[in-house]
Amino acid sequence: MVPNYTISNKTQHFLDMEDAHGAHNYHPLPVVLNRGEGVFVWDVDGKRYYDFLSGYSAVNQGHCHPKIIAALVAQAQQLTLTSRAFHSELLAEYAAYVTRYFGFDKVLPVNTGVEAVETALKLCRRWGYAVKGIPENKARVIVCAGNFHGRTLNVISFSTDPSATGGFGPYMPGYEIIPFNDLPALERALQDPNVAGFMLEPIQGEAGVVVPDEGYLSKARQYCTDANVLFIADEIQTGLCRTGALLACDHENVRPDVLILGKALSGGTVPVSAVLADDAVMLTIRPGEHGSTYGGSPLACKVAMASLEVLRNEDMAGNAARMGERLRNGLKAIGSPYIRTIRGKGLLNAIVIDHPDADAAWELCLELKENGLLAKPTHGDKIRFAPPLTITAAQIDECVGIIRKSLTIFDK
Repeated sequence: MVPNYTISNKTQHFLDMEDAHGAHNYHPLPVVLNRGEGVFVWDVDGKRYYDFLSGYSAVNQGHCHPKIIAALVAQAQQLTLTSRAFHSELLAEYAAYVTRYFGFDKVLPVNTGVEAVETALKLCRRWGYAVKGIPENKARVIVCAGNFHGRTLNVISFSTDPSATGGFGPYMPGYEIIPFNDLPALERALQDPNVAGFMLEPIQGEAGVVVPDEGYLSKARQYCTDANVLFIADEIQTGLCRTGALLACDHENVRPDVLILGKALSGGTVPVSAVLADDAVMLTIRPGEHGSTYGGSPLACKVAMASLEVLRNEDMAGNAARMGERLRNGLKAIGSPYIRTIRGKGLLNAIVIDHPDADAAWELCLELKENGLLAKPTHGDKIRFAPPLTITAAQIDECVGIIRKSLTIFDK
């Protein structure tokens, strides 16, 4: 179906080098990048591409945003790390800034997304024992089928993806998996008095941008309140303006008990993540019971504040809402028989490919690459379209044209 593409000697050199010396835990497109700016990236041969993955939404502000890079460089020349054995001026400023920004009492700064998820789960269990009064070692957390919260041994213990779980057991107990977007299932699960929390992605990203029914989040929030259970929102991918609001939960005016952030919190520069909660939850963990050497480093704090300033000052939530609608309307106008479904919110979108070839989505992504747009399949037949939030209307229209052209490979 798809012709064999020619890979330059330069590109092949780097592909071979990585294959020989790097672990084989990813399956990337055969493109080797070395520069990025705004919505674009360039490969080692100088070819320019639209980036429609945005580092899995870590680059919401666009590649190498000048204000974020300026903050990074300036702080890197002054003080990068103190560890949490000492106080730092910037940690104090960042803690005050980020808690005001999101409206919580306290922040616990960490590094990666999955580290923030693990932190939130520890907080949830501790709160369950110390505040709710769950018997020791009996706390349970409800999660959703199709979830993606990371790949640590604990987190894969409640994954429903065989590629994440196979061959990595035994698994951590204490989780109940229910269907996503299923309020009756949640209501039943909450009848267990040992449930401490319900954790979900407001929109399931890795599952293929699965958007729940309107009202699901607000009703789930109310069910948790009524059951005295923490509502934990993993907004690592859906937050920070990606869906057309600061948080995806904001679309239904839902305030989580525990908010998990990462990815675009650093504008795609260094690993920065955070867990936010009010005192009743956060202060259940005391000194020495949880930590992170790089969490809350001066470098991370400075970069995070700059990243959040850019999101607000450049109205990236508003642009995501407008450009996301334009993208979805453009995809619908293509009218391709090979697109079964178009779904999304803001600039977190996906298409589901309708083609008998099991590799059709992968082959379409190869054709998109040839035509100057980078995207990646997930779960076989789904392709996410999530460009940086700086993208313009003219660029959206050009990208729709690239997608239309690329879909013609299925006519051959």
